[in-house]
Formats: sequence, structure tokens, C-alpha cells
Amino acid sequence: MLVRDGANGPEVFLQRRVGAMAFAAGMTVFPGGGVDPADSTIEIDWTGADPAWWAERFATTEPRAKALVCAAVRETFEECGVLLAGPTADTVVGDTTPYRDARGRLERRELSLAAFLAEEKLVLRADLLRPWANWITPVVEPRRYDTHFFVAVLPEGQLADGATTEAAEVQWSTPAAALDRWRAGTDILLPPTWSQLDALSGFASTAEIFAAEPVIDPIMPELAEENGAKALSFPGNDRYFADLPETAKLRGSARG
Repeated sequence: MLVRDGANGPEVFLQRRVGAMAFAAGMTVFPGGGVDPADSTIEIDWTGADPAWWAERFATTEPRAKALVCAAVRETFEECGVLLAGPTADTVVGDTTPYRDARGRLERRELSLAAFLAEEKLVLRADLLRPWANWITPVVEPRRYDTHFFVAVLPEGQLADGATTEAAEVQWSTPAAALDRWRAGTDILLPPTWSQLDALSGFASTAEIFAAEPVIDPIMPELAEENGAKALSFPGNDRYFADLPETAKLRGSARG
């Protein structure tokens, strides 16, 4: 979740996925993607909390935690051109356009994050990320994901864009406005995305968001039956389904 301060409070960067995607086609989501095997196997110049700290927060192993952080940095760069790295441990890249070609090679898996950072003599800024949440796809879904959410503040001078094959359109929005568009049926939000926007809407600045220390308990929605109807059960599901627009119910997006 990439955030910045706006005139009406914190704004978050959102993408609407292209309709041809195998999962969450047409949904409004945060930038993200999968862990690449190379994300945890090669040494990377790194500043910030070490993998052991991340492993404790996400209740996982150190190699897995390292891979998650590296994947978060790589996918953020691939999907919106924002690079959480810098020439030194206390600086960050101000303009990512010189790395446009490398961005494409990363997305096509022609280049690993470690090789890119080494070639450009950049340090991964793990201190620019914070752990936020962990959602696991319900067992009723044919595609299963163990998704770890991070938050990062847009580095000064950098611009987030939509130059990725996975996004039909992108936008900056306050969490409240994004939720209003969902209630109106303009955007489609899966429960995990809705939940994070709902949480972010309670903060007055990116500084507050970045200073937060949410309890990260894995959440896996379960299919439950109530009054003869089946629906997913997860924290806040009563508010989610109460506000879910009829058009979304018809599309079946309530499944997960």
C-alpha cells in the first residue's frame, strides 16, 4: 500500500486490474505480486530492520521474510515505478526514469532484483516499509494465496504510474473516497482490499500510518451459513456485506 499526504488527508495508490487477469480481473487493488525464487537466495545490500525482525512480525521464517520484503520492493517498482532503494543507506532514488529498461526486464523476469541493485549500486531500503496485515485466500477459491500487506510512503521526487501490463487504470485516492466508489458500484473491492482501506481511513497523516504497529494475525475468510444464505466470515464482514452494492453481489465478488 503506497501512500502519500494529500489536501484531504492520506491518499493511497490504487490500480484497476485488466479484465484478462486470471485472478481478480477488473478488481481495484494495491500494487503487488508473487515472490520470485531469486528474492531470497542472493545477498542484497540492505538497510533497516533485518529479516529476523520481519520474520517475527509476520510469524514466518527468516528466509521467507527476506523474500517477502524483496518481493514488495520489486513488485512496487515493476507495477508503479516507485523504487524503495537508494545510493546509500540513508538516501533514496529521486527519479526512477533512468531505470525504465531495467524495470521492464524485472517484470519479464529477465533480471533479478539482486542483480539490478548490484548493477546500479543501490541499497534496498527496508526501513521505508512497514508490515501491515496477512490474508489467506479462502479454501473455496480455486486459486490460493498467502498475501502479506506492507505500507510505504511515496519517496520525495518519485512518481507512481500505470506503466504495467496488469493495470487498466490507476489513481491516487483517499481511503474514504475509494470506499465511497465501492459502495456506489464504481469499483470492485475484494474483502482484503476493503479491510485495508477501512483501516487506513482512520489515520490523519502518512506519518501516523507509518508509525502504527498493527497486530498481524493471519486472516482466512471461511464460508459460513446464516439464515439459509452462505457468505464469507472475516473481521468486519457484517459491514462489508451491508455496504456491498447489488451489482457486485450479482457479479459474485462476495466470494473472496
